[in-house]
Amino acid sequence: MEMEASRAAYTGAFPTESIDSLPTNTSSPSLLQFFWDYQNNDVIVTHYNYTGKLQTDRYREVLKPEAIAFLVVCLLIILENAVVLIAIWTNKKFHLPMYYLLGNLTLSDLLAGVTYMANIIMSGPNTLRLTPILWFLREGGVFITLAASVISLLAIAIERHVTMVTMKPYHGAKKGRMLALIGGSWALAGLLGVLPVLGWNCMGRLDRCSTILPLYAKSYILCCVSVFSGVLLAIVVLYARVFRIVRTNTQRQRLGGAKGSLRKGLARKSQKYMALLKTVTIVLGVFIVCWLPLFLLLGLDSFCPARRCRLLLKADYFLGVAMVNSLLNPIIYTLTSKDMRRAILKLLCRPCLMTKDGQVKRMGVPFLECSFSKTEVASQKLEGLETTISSGNIITAQSPIKTLYPKLFKV
Repeated sequence: MEMEASRAAYTGAFPTESIDSLPTNTSSPSLLQFFWDYQNNDVIVTHYNYTGKLQTDRYREVLKPEAIAFLVVCLLIILENAVVLIAIWTNKKFHLPMYYLLGNLTLSDLLAGVTYMANIIMSGPNTLRLTPILWFLREGGVFITLAASVISLLAIAIERHVTMVTMKPYHGAKKGRMLALIGGSWALAGLLGVLPVLGWNCMGRLDRCSTILPLYAKSYILCCVSVFSGVLLAIVVLYARVFRIVRTNTQRQRLGGAKGSLRKGLARKSQKYMALLKTVTIVLGVFIVCWLPLFLLLGLDSFCPARRCRLLLKADYFLGVAMVNSLLNPIIYTLTSKDMRRAILKLLCRPCLMTKDGQVKRMGVPFLECSFSKTEVASQKLEGLETTISSGNIITAQSPIKTLYPKLFKV
């Protein structure tokens, strides 16, 4: 009775064909029926009604205050990441292979802000006006940008691992490898995002539907959570190995009898390289903290029958926490890189904070010097060494870094 009353109310508010005409069996539909279902608005109403989501007021009212707050966050995400991307694009010091991967992660965050905003605008009462194909596009965009962020973090971890474990410089070939990693990350993300529209969904099989995303099959949701969790675990393992190698080599060099200024140089430059690794590790940690609640909720959704777990109807708040990740990443880049802070100063307010010859005015010094990285050093010479090491190029002059990692500079 409850479902019938709900269906009557929504079919009256949104005129559609009879819901009884929707296929509910598990037999393979014809191509014509398949196409018709993707254009039939009744499918949305039926699936949302089955999962119990139509019992909430969200689909009867205009955007709620929290939705408007999320839109503001999305706008900030887009603006912040756009500033970082422009800074990378316009600063030649960032035109290096490692920064290609960081730029790719920033691009995925920017597009995540766009897809989140589109998702919020098309949600609420507008959800029931969508056709299934538009619904898949709305949700698929979020999944693609999420997958791109996760795989971009994996690509960065692979690059760091290859540089430190294999100990080989790549020169021009490294640029091609970076572009291949970027292209591969978006190809895999796109494939993962379009699987539901290609048929891995629960249309016509209501008992297999997710509560959070009523047209997605629970098996697909579980697969995505498993893939993301596996990728994040692989990233943690890679970074653990990199940190162990750096620490082992540093201790070995110190035990080898380095003295005086050489020992001090080893310590400072080793800390500089560790700071570079810590920046990306902080990004990874923030990603896990922000997305873990939603991943756990999606895991619960995969096993909980429809209308049994009321917590699943609060998924919007979990997504809101996940959105904060894309907001924080540009702040992390800025607070852990003096080069990035200088580039952003130059981009946003050069006349206000910088002189014509590129020097920072007194009022811009607090922004330039702020950092939560204790290992960051103000010396431009050291920053240049960090960038060179990061890009995998050869340093011909004998230096503490070369002494610390001799295999890294062999041709």
